[in-house]
Amino acid sequence: MLDARQLEALNAVIEHGGFGPAAKALSLTLAAVSLRIKSLEDTLGQRLLVRGKQVHATPAGQALLAHVKQVRLMEADLLDGLQGGAPSKGGVRWQSLSVAINADSVAGWFLPGVAAMLQRHRLLLDIMIDDQDHTHSALKSGDVMGCVTALSTAMRGCVAEPLGVMRYRCVAAPAVAQRCRTPRGAVSVHKLLAQPAIIFNRKDALQDAFLEQHFGLRQPHYPRHFAPAVEAFETAIELGLGWGMVPEQHLAQRPELQEILPGATVDVLLYWQHWAHESPSAQRLTAAVKAAAAQRLRPVPASAGAG
Repeated sequence: MLDARQLEALNAVIEHGGFGPAAKALSLTLAAVSLRIKSLEDTLGQRLLVRGKQVHATPAGQALLAHVKQVRLMEADLLDGLQGGAPSKGGVRWQSLSVAINADSVAGWFLPGVAAMLQRHRLLLDIMIDDQDHTHSALKSGDVMGCVTALSTAMRGCVAEPLGVMRYRCVAAPAVAQRCRTPRGAVSVHKLLAQPAIIFNRKDALQDAFLEQHFGLRQPHYPRHFAPAVEAFETAIELGLGWGMVPEQHLAQRPELQEILPGATVDVLLYWQHWAHESPSAQRLTAAVKAAAAQRLRPVPASAGAG
């Protein structure tokens, strides 16, 4: 039987970024926190934390952290059921769900699709923003209970459900688009590569995917601006600072932008990866995410299935 106090100490060290902050949060001495984690490691016969300037969990520690989060959600749902959904003595009882989502999805379809459910069931979101090719790392580490990801293979203890396709188009301000064309109006890849690209962050590979899919170029070199916020990213393109890949859903609000290569798109199939054993609250979120994606994303290709 796992000791709840030892698990609480492990979770606090990771959540607060170290033994000292964890001790303060738990109102314990530093020695007490260290002893609880050492006892837990001795019981399990393996290390749970890598100690250093930045403390992080080992794979075994990550599995335990995911367990702690699941237990917390289950307990919160149980208490809610026992009390008939009545507010606690301190007022309205809220429950938090941690998720990892790519920036384009958050405002584009995710939040509008789940907002009503969150309010109805008094659920809070703790959103971690990352590229769709990297959000699964937060689920693997136990930091979140679900993620919107491009990874189709279900991770251990998880389920991967296809959501739909986000379609991206390569666009620019009219003046930039014109500089990418020959006198006859054809797109010149050499002229395109001479123009700066607007890139969300250093994990963003959509521009490279576009150049490879439509021009056969791999690891091309071109000047780059980095703008790690959706509004700033699209505004930079609108101001003529360069070209970039924008979800077609967003282009209705940016009618002045022009496609560099009309009809040439990059499609990203998104999945909702989540724990296989979910609490009732997490199940409600999963249902809302799938419903929102069905309404707002392009349909899942017939060849795609659950991971």
